[in-house]
Amino acid sequence: MSLLRRCCIGAIASLFSLTVPFVVAAKNMPSGQSVTLREVLVDTVDGENWLRFRFVAPSINKDTGGVAYDNAFEDIQHLCTEIVVPYIAEYDLKSDLVVVSIADQKNEFGETNPETTQFFEAFRVKNNICIWEAL
Repeated sequence: MSLLRRCCIGAIASLFSLTVPFVVAAKNMPSGQSVTLREVLVDTVDGENWLRFRFVAPSINKDTGGVAYDNAFEDIQHLCTEIVVPYIAEYDLKSDLVVVSIADQKNEFGETNPETTQFFEAFRVKNNICIWEAL
């Protein structure tokens, strides 16, 4: 919850979206669910450069999905390693913090929707390794 407060209440100096050049579908997810990359956002929070990788994962829907948070956390770690790290390298991006989020449906960044199930975690990427950042 602290990350949510920090991202939505903290001073965001700039926010822009990187164009996802093609649909990125994650394969071999630990939970077996289907996940696609929706967008990558770059912003500054409290003087740090944050990259936000936003994925759509319909199977986490609280009413109809079968993937609970524990399995989704493993998927988020997998996404960081298998999608985020190569994406950062390919586009020569710099970040202090990476936020990987999965939502059961598309929604605009910063908008609340009680019908949306969403999980997110933060990582620091060092030497091409995702290090979970408990915020």
